[in-house]
Order: sequence, then C-alpha cells, then structure tokens
Amino acid sequence: MSASRVSNVSFHVSNLLDKMTSSDKDFRFMATNDLMLELQKDSVKLDEDSEMKVVTMVLRLLEDKNGEVQNLAVRCLAPLVSKVKEPQVEMMVDTLCSNMTSDKEPLRDISSMGLKTVIAELPLSSSGLSLTVSVCKKITSQMITALEKQEDASLQLEALDILSDMLERLSGVLVSFHSSLLSSLLFQLTSPRMAVRKRSILALGHLVPCCSPALFSQLTEHLMTELAKDPPTSMTRTYIQCLATISRQGGHQVGEHLEKLIPMVVRFICVEDDELIENCFQAFEAFIRRCPMEMSPHIPTVTQLCLKFMTFDPNYNYDEEEEEEEDSMDIEDGLEEDSNEEYSDDDDMSWKVRRSSIKCLEALMEARRDLLLSFYSSICPALLARFKEREDNVRADVFAAFSTLLRQTRAASNRGSLGVASEPAASREEKEQQEEEEEPGVVMLKRQVPLIVKALHRQLKEKSIKHRHGCFTLLTDLSHTAPGALETHIPALIPGIIFSLTDCSTSSTMRIDALSFFHVLLLSHPPQVFQPHMRVLLPPVVACVEDSFYKITSEALLVAQQLVRVMMAPAQSTTPSQIDPAAFVRQVFPIILRRLKATDIDQEVKERAISCTGHLVCHLGDHLGAELPGVLGIFLERLRNEITRLTTVRTITLISASPLKIHLASILPETLSILGSFLRKNQRVLKLAALACLTALVEHHAAAIEPAALEPVLSELPALLDESDMHVSQVSIFLLTSMSRACSSSVAKICSSVLPGVFRLVHSPLLQGGALAAILDFLQALVQSKASNLGYSQLLKSLTDPFHTSQSSLLHKQSYQSVARCVAALASSCPSQTPAMVSGLLQEAKNPGSPESARVLALLCLGEVGRSGSLGASKEVQGVILEAISSANEEVKTAASCALGSMAVGSLNDYLPFLLKEISSQPRRQYLLLHSLKEVISACPASSLSPHVEPIWTLLFQYCECDEEGTRNLVAECLGKLTLVKAAQLLPRLRQHITAGSPLTRSTVLTAVKFTIVDQPAAIDALLRDCMGDFLKTLQDEDINVRRVSLVMFNSAVHNKPSLIRGLLATVLPHLYRETRIRKDLIREVEMGPFKHSVDEGLDLRKAAFEVMYSLLDGSLEGLDLLLFLDHVEEGLKDHYDIRMLTFLMLARLASLCPAAVLQRLDRLIEPLKATCTTKVKAGSVKQEFEKQEELRRSAMRAVAALLAVPGVERSPSAADFANQIRANADMASIYQSVQGGEGGQGPVESMDLS
Repeated sequence: MSASRVSNVSFHVSNLLDKMTSSDKDFRFMATNDLMLELQKDSVKLDEDSEMKVVTMVLRLLEDKNGEVQNLAVRCLAPLVSKVKEPQVEMMVDTLCSNMTSDKEPLRDISSMGLKTVIAELPLSSSGLSLTVSVCKKITSQMITALEKQEDASLQLEALDILSDMLERLSGVLVSFHSSLLSSLLFQLTSPRMAVRKRSILALGHLVPCCSPALFSQLTEHLMTELAKDPPTSMTRTYIQCLATISRQGGHQVGEHLEKLIPMVVRFICVEDDELIENCFQAFEAFIRRCPMEMSPHIPTVTQLCLKFMTFDPNYNYDEEEEEEEDSMDIEDGLEEDSNEEYSDDDDMSWKVRRSSIKCLEALMEARRDLLLSFYSSICPALLARFKEREDNVRADVFAAFSTLLRQTRAASNRGSLGVASEPAASREEKEQQEEEEEPGVVMLKRQVPLIVKALHRQLKEKSIKHRHGCFTLLTDLSHTAPGALETHIPALIPGIIFSLTDCSTSSTMRIDALSFFHVLLLSHPPQVFQPHMRVLLPPVVACVEDSFYKITSEALLVAQQLVRVMMAPAQSTTPSQIDPAAFVRQVFPIILRRLKATDIDQEVKERAISCTGHLVCHLGDHLGAELPGVLGIFLERLRNEITRLTTVRTITLISASPLKIHLASILPETLSILGSFLRKNQRVLKLAALACLTALVEHHAAAIEPAALEPVLSELPALLDESDMHVSQVSIFLLTSMSRACSSSVAKICSSVLPGVFRLVHSPLLQGGALAAILDFLQALVQSKASNLGYSQLLKSLTDPFHTSQSSLLHKQSYQSVARCVAALASSCPSQTPAMVSGLLQEAKNPGSPESARVLALLCLGEVGRSGSLGASKEVQGVILEAISSANEEVKTAASCALGSMAVGSLNDYLPFLLKEISSQPRRQYLLLHSLKEVISACPASSLSPHVEPIWTLLFQYCECDEEGTRNLVAECLGKLTLVKAAQLLPRLRQHITAGSPLTRSTVLTAVKFTIVDQPAAIDALLRDCMGDFLKTLQDEDINVRRVSLVMFNSAVHNKPSLIRGLLATVLPHLYRETRIRKDLIREVEMGPFKHSVDEGLDLRKAAFEVMYSLLDGSLEGLDLLLFLDHVEEGLKDHYDIRMLTFLMLARLASLCPAAVLQRLDRLIEPLKATCTTKVKAGSVKQEFEKQEELRRSAMRAVAALLAVPGVERSPSAADFANQIRANADMASIYQSVQGGEGGQGPVESMDLS
C-alpha cells in the first residue's frame, strides 16, 4: 500500500477516534460503527501509531455507559486481531482479562464477550501460531486464577465458558497447560454449585480429544476413585455425566478403561434416582458409540439393563385388558378414551430413564449391525411392547429405535429400492422358498409384522399428530425393508390412512405423511389387495388432489397414478366393493384434468398431473370418449413448454405403447416435428427420452405417420451416431430399426444418410454389448425390408472392405469381432447366400497371399457363422482351421482358435470330440485349443453341455500341473465354468483336490473356484457357502503360491458375493493379516554385475492380501475390528510402492466410512503420510523414479485431504502440525490444491478449512 493511502486511512481513523470521545452517545455509536466497517475491509492497513490509538479507544469504549456502543466495540475486536501487531493483541487480552475480575458486573460481562471474540479470531496458520500460543498462555493463566476464587460463582462460570471456547478451538496449542487445566477443572467438579460442575464437565469434554493418553488415564482414574468413595447422589451424577462426556469426546481412549468402568456404572444404575440412572445410560450409550467392538463382552449386561428400565414407570399402570377393549371401539370412543388416559405429573422423571435406555438400545443397533439376528430375538419384542408408551417424547424415541432396526435390516439385505409388486399373493410353498432365499433378518422381521400392525393400527386414529407421524414413518420404513410384508394387514391399515386424510383437525404435514406412506404401500404390494377397498380409498385421495396446498396435491397425484394401476390389475375375485373403471374415471378424471389445465401452479404439480393423466389415458383412455382429443391437445401444449417437455415426452411414450391403441393422429405430425427438434438439444436426458418416444410412435402408429413427417427426424439422426456416446447411438439405432421394419418408404433415406455413421460405429473399438446387438438387429431389418437399393452383398462389402486396404493396420482388434458378428447376422437373414459366402471366406482364410487382416476376419466370420450351427461337420472347414492354428502368424492362430470354439458351440456333437482329441494329441497347439474349449464351456447352454462334462473334466485335470502358468490359469477357468454346469456333482470334487493334490493342482483348483463366483445370483451360491470355509483353509498352506491364489479367490468372493464369507471373517482374518507383514526370509539379494538388487518374493502375496482388505471395505465393514484393521493399514503405508498406493486409497475410503475409528489412529497414520509427502528423489535418478515418487506423493496427498475432511480432525496436534507444514511449503500446497480440484483465485492455504 502506498504511503499516501496509509496516510489517508490514518487521517480518517483519527477523525473517527475524535468523535468517539464525544459526550453524545449517538456520535460515539456512529463513529464506532464506521470504525468497525473500516476495519472489516481487507484493504485497510494501520500504521503503528494508529494501531495503538485504535486499540486503546476500543478498550475504553468497552466501559462506555451505552450498551449499544459497548456491543459495537466488542465487534471491533474481531478484525483488530488480524490487523494489529502482536503487542497490541496482547495488550487487548491483558485488559480484557483484568476487566474480567472487576467488581462491575456489566464490565465483566462485556469483557467476557470480548475475550470469546478474540479467541474465535486467533490465527491457526503457521505464520500466526506464535501469537496464538502467547495469547492462549495469558488467557489460560488468568482463567485458572479466576477459577480459584470460590466465593465468586459468576466469575467462575465466565472463566469456564472462556476455557471451553478456547479448548474447543485451540486445544492442540494448549498442550503445555493441559495438566494444570485438568487439575483446576477436576477441582471444580466438587463445587457446591451445579452450574459450575456442568460447565467444568463441558470444558473437560473439549480438553480430552487432544490430551495425552497418560492425562486421559489420570482423568479416568480420578473419576473412578471418586466414584468408589460412594459420594452423595448429586456428586455421583456429576462424575457419571463427566464419564459420558469424556467418552463421547475422547472416543477410543476410553476403550482400555471399560473393564473397570462398566461394573462401576452398573452398580450405580441400581440406585433409586431417576436422573442418576439416566446419566448411567447416557454413559453406556457413549461407550457403545465410541468403542463398539471393545464393548462386546458387556453388551449382554447393558442390553438386559436397557430392557429392564425401558419399562420403568412406577407411577402408572398399563392395563392391557383395557387396551384390548379399545381395539373394538369406533374412532370417536377411541379419541375419548385417549383424552381420559392422559396422565401428567411434573415431579415424575421416570420418562427420562425410559428414554435414555431406549436411546442406548438404538445406539447399540446402529453400532453393531453384526448382532442383528440377536436384536430380533431380544430387543425387537421389547420395543414392540413399548409402542403403548404414554409419554409422547418417549414413544417417539421407541419408534425411532425400531426404525433404526429396520434400516439396519435393510442395509444388511442390500435392498436398494422398492420393486413394484405386481403378483398376487404367493402359495405357501412359494413363500417358504422365498424365505430361504431372503436374508435371515428380513425373515425374522416378517414374523413380527402381525404384532407391529396390531400395536400400530389403533394409534393411526389417535388425536396426537406426533404419534401418527411416528407410526407412518415406521410403517414406511417397514415397507421399504420388507416389500409385501403388510399384504394381509391392508384392511387394518386403511382406516388409519383414511382418518388422517379426512380428519378436519389433521395438519397438512400429517396428510402428506399419510399420502407418502400410502404411495409406498401401493408400490410395494400387489395391486389386487387394494381392489376391495377402492370405494373408500378413492374419495379422500380425490379430495387431496383438489387441496389448495401444492405439496398435498403433488403427493395425492402420485397416489392417484398408482390407483390407476390397481384398477387395471386382474382381479383375484369379484367383490361388491370394487369400483368399475367407468365410475373410477368419472370420479378422478375431472379433478386431474383441472390440475392438468392449470398453468399457475407449482412445477412439481404440473409434472405429476401430466404423468397421472398419461397413466389414465394409457390404461383407461377408452372411457374418456370425447374428452380424449382435448387431453391430447393439452399434452401438445406442454410438449412445447421448456419446463414440462421432458415429463410430457415420457407420458406420450407411455400412451403410444398403450394396449388400448389410443388414436393419436390429431397430434402426430406436430409431435414428430417437436421431437425431432429435441434431438438437437444439448440436454442428454431429453434427447434419450425423445428417441424412446419416437421409437414407440413408429412401432405402434406407423400407419398414421406420413413419410414426410419423418424427414426432420432422419436428418437429425446421423449426428447422434457417434462413439463418444454409445448409449445415445444405441437408442438411435433402435429407432432406425423400427423405421426400417414399419416405414418402408424411409429405408432409402436411411441407407443414404445414416449407414456411413453405422459403419463407423461397427469399426469403432468401443462397440460392444447392447450397442452391438442393436446394430445386428438393424442390419437384419435392412436386409429383410426388401425395399432398399443396398442389399445383402452391398452391406457385406461395406463391412469387409476396410480389412482389405492398406489402412487395415489402423483397425482395432475389437472391430474384427464386431464385423464378424455383423456378417453372421447378415448370413442368418439370408440363408440362401450362406454357402457362397462360406466358400469365399474359406478361400480367403486359406490364401497365404491375402492380407493378414483379411485372413483374421475370414476366420472370425467362419466362427460366428458356425456358431449358429449352419456349417455342420465340414472336413474342409476343420482342415482350414487346423492349418490356421499351425500358422506362424500369432494373430491368425488366435483367430483360428476363437473360430474353432465358436463353431463347436454351434455343432457340439460334431466338433467337441474332435477338439478334445486335438488337445490330447497336439501339445504344441494345446494352449490355443484350450482357448477354443473355454469358448465352448462359456457359451454352450448347460443342457447341451451336460452329457460331455465327464470327458472334459478328465481331460482338464490332466493339465492341472502343467509347467506353464498361463496354461494352468486357462485350465482353471475351464474347470470353474464347467463346475457351474453341474455344481452339485463337481464342486465337492474340487474340494477333494484341495487337500489331496500337489501345490500346482491346489493353486489351479483355487483359481477354478474363483471362476465359479459370479456377480449375479446363481444356483451354486448355496453350495459355495457350505464349501468356502474349506477352500479358505488354504490360506494356511505351506506353499506361498497356493496362499497367493487363495487370497485372489478370497478377494473375488468378497468383491462379488460378500455373503459367502460373512460368517467366516472371524476365523479367516487372522490368516489374512498375517500375510500383510514383510517377511525377511523371503527377501534375497541378487548380484547383477557390480550392483546388488533385493528381490522380495513375498511382495505379490502382500499385494494380494491388501487387495482383499480393500475389497472388504465395500460389503463387509461391519465384520471388521476396525482398529486392528487400521494397524495393518498403517504397516502398509511404509511398504513397497504398489502397496502404499493401495493403502492410500484404503485410508481415503476409511476416512469416509468410519471417521471415528480413523481419528483414534490419526497420529500414527499421519507420520508415514508425512514421510511420503516430504521424501525427495536423489539427484541423478532416472526419470521413472521421479515420476513414481511424484505419483506416490499425489496419492498420499489425496489420503491426507480425506483425513483433513474428517469432522474433529482439528483436535489432533499432529494433523494440525502437518496441515501447517503443507501451508508453509509451496510444493506440497500446490499438490494439495490440485488433488482437491482447486483452481486459480483461491490459494491452497485459504482452501484448507482446518479451523
């Protein structure tokens, strides 16, 4: 800043300071306000003289007689901390601390506020750390002195508040004061004033996260010693509260003291004092949340206490017989009974005991999902019994705890979303089979459903909004967790839903809750179960559609849409209460139409009105009569509107595919034109929806479409056929296929404008899966259309020509497979042309003068044509293939191998014996022939392959001990896929070889097991679950290669089917962790000329072990002892480059999945990360070393960024130190900013929020 600028600021500030001395309070107020605004500007800098004057004046204004001026002065302190030099800040702190001990209470209060303001602004960056340390020391010593003044309680309270604020933000800076602070705060726990004791507990809670383990032990020992003296009840409550607080804040540190703490807390829970019992349960809750695994031995005890005290209500008698009588009463009697039952006693604190015990159970269910099945046998019945709880808040906690149990069940069964139930109730045998396939937790939940409904259905009619909200929330969670479970209880639930929708006193929120639950109920249950109740359900839903509150209307439209589905479902039986479709339309349609026509309503209502009307037209359009053209006209208007066009496109797609064949001629030309224009839009979702809509219109309404109407659409399609977005290309080709079949007049245009783009896709290396299948279908449709100039031979030529040119070397391998599939598709469409084409392909494959690319393509084409069985057992074909397998050209050999496998799939009886014979008799071709066999096993249906299993199995086991690892792996893949064909017979035989075979056989068998584990549900899963324990025993095998392969198989199971290993983790994990350690006996030195090079033969084994650990984080986290897991991650942070890269990724995942556990090990994890980030490569190293180290640093910094984002990390001194080190080092700060994705304008220091 220039000297003149500083001078101007000083002059302006001097004027303000003069006004602050005015006797007029308004002058002082305005001047102080102007000063505050000036100080808040980043551009303002003060010279030394101005600093002194401003600080002195602000401190003086703190004693001003006007309260508003004092408040402004306090607000001036915040910007001053960063504007003035250290001596001025220290002067401010000294003055404020001095004023704290003043006899004038207003000055003391305002000084306390000033100190808190200063503490909140102290810098954490390395440049300002010395100031922060200096100021904190001053404040701490003054506050400790203030705490010693026992006669002045208000001063003690202020001092404790300030210490709490300072410890919460700056505990890491005050490490040297921790011991003296602990002594002072512990002394305050004996204060006769409860407020002092409570604030002391709060300050101790902020102290423990950063204190040393020794100090934490000292604090815990002190509390246990005091509790052992049987102090008065009020003091016991204080000590137990303190235990709960330090456990919540200190986390893992309390784990090693639990063995002593638990019996002591259990002893005091038996004392007849409601608040003390509540405090004990709060302590248990903190122990469970912070140390869930360490609590394992004590969980039965704590659970029993919770179950005992959750019913603790000595002042009230729950008469169960009375409740049963109430079940038969009508709504009005029920309400009257409720009002008579209300009980209130201001002195009754037993509800706090019940609530704290229930919250403790909820914490247990959240923290220990692995005990889910035991929760259903012990906790679930007890919670159900407490649904009758009389206290509103406690009953809400009961519902919340049960919802937690449901959410944990849902998480364990991996239910992502609701499926729309469309099938009627299953038979008893089908239900039993479903139960066998379901997770045990869901099965146990379904057994409790009758009790849940019995306990809740009466409460759905209570006056209490809170009770009904809890019921609907719980039932919604139940429907999500176990879809269909409420099927037999629908009649009991519907009166409660209707009551909440029709009751005059019901709030809008309650109606929304009821509608939301009803919508979930309709989605998750067969529509037939609602049909008998349609007469009573429809009127309240229609009334809600008319409601003036848009959220109610929106939810009601969703429900009405599902009721259309209920109407159209085939009825189980004819019931007198079922409404006929015409009556349904008469009631519903006019109301929905009003909403559809309205333009001045919320967008969500507009969209749902369009969707609901669309479903009505689709399924009941034949009952609309003369109203239908008007509705279609409105849809056309909505299609032109940018806000509603996407929803309308989807709705027209639905209507166009309606089984009622709705007549759309009135809107078809304009609709096609508008949809064509959407294909130019950048909005990808709209583009895909428009393509799907066009396809539906062409397929179902082709007769009504004029050829000219498709012109605008066809002109937009070539631009959409691009490999940069294969999904859009695929959907575009679906449309082209439909046009080719339904609109023959468009074929010529398609051939001229679109085909070049299709051929570009065929030759793209990215083409596979659905897009390739779409192109095959399209080419067949073109050939079958008979209306194009471009027939079979022209298409074949266009596909294969690029492989005969000098540019063929640029074609990717994938394009060979794609073209071969296309050629086979053309052949299947024109069987008469196939013999000539096969003859040409054979000549091409035999001709040594043909280009390599042409020979490879010819062989692959022969294979794909043969896959359909059209080649038979041709000796000529077999001879050509065998000759090609013996070729000197690797690409030709590989293509011949694929071709032989494909032909064997099409003619199994002709080719398989020949293939097996060749494998046995031709050792030089063995590897390629095994590839052919793999293709046969992979592609043949099990029914065709079953008769041939034994000879294949026998042959494969002959090569289990082959010297070539590649061949063994191929044999293993064949064995694994063959086992899927006859799992019950073959899997036990694989298990036998685990113990009987040689090391090579064992490793081959384990690799085979890996290939039996597929990511989709399979019949072999139940068998694998029984055998997996035996297969994993090979983790203890004496052969290092067998252990490595066993880990690879283990990883496959963890990744694809976590349920296979979930029950085995306790026995398997110790062996897994053993393989993560570096073994010196496996490291040997190899002399390479004058150099010595270390070879670590255990590296691959460790990498495999860490890969398993990484996979365990996805689906098996609840089965891990996280602290033990982190111990091994910590070791991996110091290992080889590959392992470190993997552990950095693991650390970032752990930081988001289980932040509490990571915080417990943070100090130990930071050190190896810091070492990696600060290591430099020796000068003169090769370029690869520099690149490797740079990648390591970046990966480590990503882990650091994840750690620094964990809530509470700022309390770790080591993390704070490393963060400051990153700020201070430009190189590290740059890496940090880049991994965070930060871009110019904001420096790395500012972008790191560690305060």
